Amino acid sequence: MRPWKVLARRVLLSRPPWMEVGTERVQLPDGRTVDEFLWVKTRDFAMAVAITSDRQVVLERSYKHGVRRVALSLPAGYIEAGEAPDQAARRELREETGYVSDDWLPLGSFIVDGNYGVSTEHIFMARNARRAVEAGGAGHDDLEEIEVLTMPLDGALAALARGEIAQLSSAAALALAASALGDDPRFRQRNDESSTESA
Repeated sequence: MRPWKVLARRVLLSRPPWMEVGTERVQLPDGRTVDEFLWVKTRDFAMAVAITSDRQVVLERSYKHGVRRVALSLPAGYIEAGEAPDQAARRELREETGYVSDDWLPLGSFIVDGNYGVSTEHIFMARNARRAVEAGGAGHDDLEEIEVLTMPLDGALAALARGEIAQLSSAAALALAASALGDDPRFRQRNDESSTESA
């Protein structure tokens, strides 16, 4: 499979630093061209799945205007200019929740939309997280009111199954962390079946 060739690119909407929308004229590998293929660019962001030493997940409950309801989510925020994704994850975790960690594991970076681009989500797991300061300290300028809470990992996965986590970014990050820890029963069952087959 070969990549598409971009022949022309045009910006239709520019609202820096938040969003750009535009179109591209692209040439497919078979020679066909497509006019006005849409692209969307928003800011890249980092997300932290913070797990305490007693295996509690640090969550936030807040109103999310995109989904028009109160929902659970994981601490996250935009990456600032000159900031590495892991630095953004550490900063957002501390600013939004008051939690910190000395044990960080990258879980991957993913394009939000495979067709239009949108942004890149960088996911990190913070193990042995601990409360260091009160949430909403210096630098916290989110528009929404945030309630910080913790729950066992299996409880967070159950909340995900009940639809209480409405954002795909948080859902994916939580599932990746559970997989990495081996606590998601769907992954555990699959691993057990694989072990039985190989035995």
